[in-house]
Amino acid sequence: MKALLAELNLKAVGSHVGLARLKDNLDEEIAMNVAIGSKYVVCPWLSETDRREPELQNTLQLFNEVAAKLAQHGIQFGYHNHAFELQEKVGDRWLFDEIFAQTPAEQVKVEMDVCWVTVAGQDPVAYIDKYAGRLPLIHLKDIRKEADGKVLTVELGQGDVNLPAVIEAAGKAGVEWMIVEQDVCQNPPLESVANSMAWLKANYL
Repeated sequence: MKALLAELNLKAVGSHVGLARLKDNLDEEIAMNVAIGSKYVVCPWLSETDRREPELQNTLQLFNEVAAKLAQHGIQFGYHNHAFELQEKVGDRWLFDEIFAQTPAEQVKVEMDVCWVTVAGQDPVAYIDKYAGRLPLIHLKDIRKEADGKVLTVELGQGDVNLPAVIEAAGKAGVEWMIVEQDVCQNPPLESVANSMAWLKANYL
């Protein structure tokens, strides 16, 4: 992987590592991320069991332990949201806020997916502001809600997310990387990537 990245002149920002790998294969994940120069390891998903009490407390304890071990190698740990974290509550708090309330801000960072924040009915700009200083990574993505209620991920600038406001807020919040995540789009993958890149170049690059 290190050689391939060098050949393509690409930089590894971070990697997504599932909860099972964090539990059982953390040393391997650390070795790989150190080798490629990745500075972030992010848990991308929690199952219904892992995010609900009483197991949620074990999950968050694992997050704290993983974060501490990664920090020894110069790697920061984070969590990436979908919509459910802002649709499910733990007590009187959204799960999203509960996760970050019970983990140390200096060790467990936010990788915010603004598309899913929007899908959950929340304001991504407000959430960017709320987690300023703890938010090094953003998934920059667009969505469009169809007349039948179906939500589609679309190329940048083709949907309902106020991307200019998101980008401005991200700059003020100290975000290091805005990562264009191209999910299932209306065109073939490489064409959608090219269209999103064209939007970025036309507006920001």
